[in-house]
Amino acid sequence: MSLLRRTTRTVTGPTDHVVIVGAGLAGLSCALRLAGAGRTVTVLERESVPGGRAGLIDDSGYRFDTGPTVLTMPDLIRDAFASVGEDMDTWLELTPVEPLYRAFYPDGSQLDVHSDVNAMAAEIEQVISPAEAAGYRRYVDFVSKLYRYEMRDFIDTNIDSPLDLVTENLAKLVAIGGFRKLTPKVRQYLHDPRTERLFSFQSMYAGLSPQDALAIYAIIAYMDSVAGVYFPKGGMHTLPTAMAAAAEKHGVQFRYSTEVSRVETVNNRAVAVHTTDGERIAADVVVLNPDLPVAMRELLGQEPWSVRRLTYSPSCFLLLAGSTATYSKTAHHNIHFGRSWNGVFTELIDERRLMTDPSILVTNPTYSDPSLAPDGKQIYYVLFPTPNLDADIDWRTEGPRYRDEVVRTLEQRGYIGFGDAIEVEHVTTPLDWQARGMERGAPFAAAHSFSQTGPFRPSNLWGENVVFTGSGTQPGVGVPMVLVSGRLAAERITGRDPSYAPSYFH
Repeated sequence: MSLLRRTTRTVTGPTDHVVIVGAGLAGLSCALRLAGAGRTVTVLERESVPGGRAGLIDDSGYRFDTGPTVLTMPDLIRDAFASVGEDMDTWLELTPVEPLYRAFYPDGSQLDVHSDVNAMAAEIEQVISPAEAAGYRRYVDFVSKLYRYEMRDFIDTNIDSPLDLVTENLAKLVAIGGFRKLTPKVRQYLHDPRTERLFSFQSMYAGLSPQDALAIYAIIAYMDSVAGVYFPKGGMHTLPTAMAAAAEKHGVQFRYSTEVSRVETVNNRAVAVHTTDGERIAADVVVLNPDLPVAMRELLGQEPWSVRRLTYSPSCFLLLAGSTATYSKTAHHNIHFGRSWNGVFTELIDERRLMTDPSILVTNPTYSDPSLAPDGKQIYYVLFPTPNLDADIDWRTEGPRYRDEVVRTLEQRGYIGFGDAIEVEHVTTPLDWQARGMERGAPFAAAHSFSQTGPFRPSNLWGENVVFTGSGTQPGVGVPMVLVSGRLAAERITGRDPSYAPSYFH
């Protein structure tokens, strides 16, 4: 609880009819909660299906997820379904991914990551040393405390002022070193470069190097590597499909293939949404799920300094490949570390150039669900971090060249014959991410530097009755965070039930 308890700001005026622009995960999370609170909800989505960044390409029998592939914190999903009285398990079949990751190192060693602390400690003891395993146990204790101290007061709550951070848990975070830099904090516990990399690379999701990120961002490692990783049967796109179906069952109206051109405002109050085909839809409240800077500029005609000043996370080059090749050494999620570590972040963030010795993610969803591809075939989701569009790279010419470099790198890292085995492929460059509505072509949104976190990140409330949701606003990027952002957006409209205590707080 805040030592300077305040009243959280909410929209003013009537809230009976809410129009949500965008059926991404955050918009769907918000829609479910508003429906559960008795509001009339209309969702306008420009695509023909829900999902937003969690999209789907169905091509020649291959079902490719186009967005996030790592699903953690399923209780956040369960909580969204529960808001309309639904049991998540009747809508989704989630399977634990085991191992969570398989990490490959340039010296030829590998580590399997397990959410079970004893199993992970045994893995580290076998591959590295008993002392490193003991350090890992202490690190788990540290990140578990981070989660307990951060979740309620700093992530799962609307923050209007820096004073809202003055809580008992703030003092606890300071005491355990949460505001030190991440790399030295990790090195208090982990002394082998392999484990250090494995439990700090997640800062990339926040748009920062481990050397620059604060230790509080190790909470991502908790969500990622301690709380467990899951995969929905049918692929990640089944998550937004299920959420939309549950919302529709409870009265939410979805209008697909409907693109919004602007939000009509009178002074600082939204009164309607206009579509590109000329329709005007009146609204008491408008919730905007598109990337916040884009929505501000293109839908509201606003670009305040607080948005113009933002710096953005690195982007990524994504290769989706339908393949005839199977690789026996891989797991569902595979991280291949290069020899360079600090250099990767220097190149991507400081020098804004492509990695010369890349660290990469290769996800093989058919490892867990073979039905996503034709019999005996595989899907590979290959992600190479790149600079965002602030870099001087012309992706119209660089894209095809880099695609070939990606394939060469994969073959050098053990994916023999990868290029020849591709039957179907789809490439996404930073320029493509921008075309899909992501500022600077950055799918990980504005970086989570201290000055762009919490009350310093763009607020989710504008004017009297416009609410933002998604990774561009509070609390930030990643599937867990955008699901939370949907609930925070709903609470700007309905207020927060003081007795509310979801299971993921415990």
